[in-house]
Amino acid sequence: MSSSTVPSTWEEYAKALGIELQRRRIALNVTQENLAHQAGLTRTHYQQLERGFWKPGSPANPSLKILVRLAQALQLEVSELLPSGDGVKWPGE
Repeated sequence: MSSSTVPSTWEEYAKALGIELQRRRIALNVTQENLAHQAGLTRTHYQQLERGFWKPGSPANPSLKILVRLAQALQLEVSELLPSGDGVKWPGE
């Protein structure tokens, strides 16, 4: 992933993943609906991932299966979608 800032919270991480999904989707000139369909998701579910939030106050948390499906639909390796987790601080740490 080519993001210039390293996420420091899970919320920032989920948002950075969403930004990367959007960037890659736009680069392929694919609609949210088409990408969601290719990955076996609903458009609404995909939109939540791209926004980085499942519902207000709850960061997106896609399963490994969904990440693999999205990477395949975007013709990428999963690692190309994921932001660095080096700076993420988890609650309680």
